[in-house]
Amino acid sequence: MIFTLPPLPYAYSGLEPYIDAQTMEIHHTKHHQTYVDKLNQAVAGTAIATAQGTERSVLTHLLKDISAYHTSVRNNAGGHFNHLFFWHSLTPHTPQAPGASLLHALEQSFGSFEAFKEMFTAAAVAHFGSGWAWLSLSKKEGRLFISTTNNQDNPLMNTTPVQEQGLPILGLDVWEHAYYLLYQNRRLAYIEAFWKIICWKAIEDRYTEAIQ
Repeated sequence: MIFTLPPLPYAYSGLEPYIDAQTMEIHHTKHHQTYVDKLNQAVAGTAIATAQGTERSVLTHLLKDISAYHTSVRNNAGGHFNHLFFWHSLTPHTPQAPGASLLHALEQSFGSFEAFKEMFTAAAVAHFGSGWAWLSLSKKEGRLFISTTNNQDNPLMNTTPVQEQGLPILGLDVWEHAYYLLYQNRRLAYIEAFWKIICWKAIEDRYTEAIQ
C-alpha cells in the first residue's frame, strides 16, 4: 500500500469567504502532503506496506489497531485519515440541513440540533492546543457523542480513552494552521464559519454506514 494525496473535491478558493484559498492550498499541499510522505516512510517494511484493499479500508484497519505501531505511524496515519475526512466534510455549495435520520439521532443524543451545535462548538473552542473536535457514533451504546482528541488522534484509535472510541461522523480541524491566516487567534470565528460549509449529505452517509 502506497498512500497518496488525492486532489480536493473542490477548488482551493471554493470555500471562500469562510476559508481562504491560500490556507486551503497550504493546508492541502504542505501539511497533508507531509503526513502522506512520512506515513509511507513509517510503514516501509511493515505488513501495512503490502496490505491489500482500498486506501480507506487499510487506513481504517490500521487506526483501529494503532497501538501496535510506532508513534510515527500513529501521528502520520492519523494526519492522513483526518484530513481526508475533513476535506470531504466540507462543500463549496450552500449546505443543506441534516437529513431526517441524522437529525433524529442528533435530537435523541443532544436534545435538539441547536443544542448539538452549541455543545460541539464549546468542545472545539475549549480544546487546548492542537487537535480535533468530533461527532462520533458509539457502537457499544448506539448513541452519538462529542469528543476532542490531541494532535492527529481520532476516535477510531484504540489508544484513546474508552469513552472516546467510536466511528467518526463529523470532524473539525482546530490546529492553528487550519485557520490562522484568515482568523488569527479567533478560533470561535473559524468554528462559526465551519457550520456554513458542512456537507451534510456526506455526514448523513457516514452515519448511515456507521449504524449498519
